[in-house]
Amino acid sequence: MATTVTRTTQATPNQVFAQLSDGWIFAAWVVGASHIRDVTDDWPAVGAQLHHKVGPWPISLKDSTEVVDVVEDERLVLLARAKYLGDARVELTIDPQDKGSLITMAEEPISGPGKVLDNPLQRYALRRRNIESLARLATLAERRPRPRTAKTAAS
Repeated sequence: MATTVTRTTQATPNQVFAQLSDGWIFAAWVVGASHIRDVTDDWPAVGAQLHHKVGPWPISLKDSTEVVDVVEDERLVLLARAKYLGDARVELTIDPQDKGSLITMAEEPISGPGKVLDNPLQRYALRRRNIESLARLATLAERRPRPRTAKTAAS
């Protein structure tokens, strides 16, 4: 069962997607993610990956996240892998709303203990984590200058 949360923001869909397009700031908005170890040059294209750690040092685990589907300024679907904890499918959608956006995040454990041990307490914790993650993403989109990418640097 997917845990879904939403957040409104004054940022446009393009501003929100610009933050999602910068894999190096993933740990700045995803609660629990830490140290970004590598981001493939094609992030956020389908198949692109970012490699990071999850959890506090010194017990953090190396894991990765892969882009499964993407529609610029509208949708980003990720496969988050956390070694012993299992995999999760995370879908972020961005819908225009008034002068800003409505961001929706749906996360569903698809393998490992997270799927097997799915229960109301786990869903509550995941919901609280994702509410904070969307709050951080909204703040970045509203206040952080648009990241410079190879695409914007060439123009």
